[in-house]
Amino acid sequence: MRISVLGLGYVGSVSAACLAGQGHEVIGVDVNQAKVDLVNAGTAPVVEERIGDLVAEVVRTGALRATGDVREAVVESDVSLVCVGTPSEPNGSLCTTYLERVTEQIGAALVDRGGRHTVVFRSTMLPGTCLNLLVPILEKHVGGTAGVDFGVAVNPEFLREGTSVRDFLDPPKTVIGELDPASGDVVAALYDGLPGEVFRVRIPTAEAIKYADNAFHGLKIGFANELGAVCQALGVDSYEVMDVFLADRKLNISPAYLRPGFAFGGSCLPKDLRSLVYAAQRADVSVPILAHVLPSNTDHLQRAVDLVERTGKRRAGLFGLSFKPGTDDLRESPLVELAERLFGKGYDLKIYDANVNLSRLLGANRAYIETRLPHLAQLLADTVGEVLDHAEVCLVGTRDPAVLSALPRGDGPPLIDLVRLPDAAERRAEPEYTGLAW
Repeated sequence: MRISVLGLGYVGSVSAACLAGQGHEVIGVDVNQAKVDLVNAGTAPVVEERIGDLVAEVVRTGALRATGDVREAVVESDVSLVCVGTPSEPNGSLCTTYLERVTEQIGAALVDRGGRHTVVFRSTMLPGTCLNLLVPILEKHVGGTAGVDFGVAVNPEFLREGTSVRDFLDPPKTVIGELDPASGDVVAALYDGLPGEVFRVRIPTAEAIKYADNAFHGLKIGFANELGAVCQALGVDSYEVMDVFLADRKLNISPAYLRPGFAFGGSCLPKDLRSLVYAAQRADVSVPILAHVLPSNTDHLQRAVDLVERTGKRRAGLFGLSFKPGTDDLRESPLVELAERLFGKGYDLKIYDANVNLSRLLGANRAYIETRLPHLAQLLADTVGEVLDHAEVCLVGTRDPAVLSALPRGDGPPLIDLVRLPDAAERRAEPEYTGLAW
């Protein structure tokens, strides 16, 4: 199939590369010319496992190219995948500005294209957004009827950063919200041959499924972290407790996200929880559990700050900054928030993350860090040793082998473990070691 992918962030880049790898002819589109140039040079615009080699290969074979021209891409394709961002507004509501803008551009292009074209929304959006906001925009610009003159579908993604290529090729499920059977058939054909159950549902159902997943993931993380903090205070090994808890596969569902760790973050869970709670409040629906997942997460992050303050040390070293190992995504990273709080409290801070290079940050990722931690350049260290030489107290938020092999044992500086290190069980006997929730 001939496919245009609009938005070359994490979801768009991975979707474009994987579809091209499956034999489709793909055109990536982005307003950021730097991303377009990177793709056309055979370089992935994001840091992600397997994505670099895959992009290089599909660009070399001609299966993938990129452009900044929406009209060109839509006219030369049969199906458009919309993968633009839907960030949170300051009040927690969903920002649909980018969705509306690209939908207008697609509609204008379809006037010139002729023939049936299917518009598939991959962006996360609240139920009702597609039918009540985006479809009317398309019909206005095209001068036709959705489901008759052009196809429309919603196809939420379930890609975890760090393993998104693997997740695309081996999905937990495929959800197709179809306006009409013909639109659904087009989307189903995109994933023909991939494993996993396929669910063809109404468009609002597809929109809601992503929120159900992410709200539950956030809830599970908060539950595990709160339980871990209580267990630690009572002198109980939270991992031993959770091992037994997770052995019940009939009632406790799944072990995913149910390991005490650091606060959650990233570009999905926080904003989707905010959007869902905001929508519930607008509808006068009380959701006390969902409304308190993010405050619980914030309290868990504050525990790390409190542990640093209790050491009485002022020179701090932080290992890890991106919200997911193996990526450079800093958007709503809890480690960025931790660094921001420590810096704001006057700590002399040094940070090391092998995947974070300021010169490579693009788009929303760069804008976020410039807003939240504008002094990052002076805080970043080039080596693990530079941070260790500086730090009177170390916070470990990564399992990077280079970091793990360099961490001191015994009489080193206080070590605050945010990720449960592989040797945490042995380190717990050391007076300078503190686990966040275990």
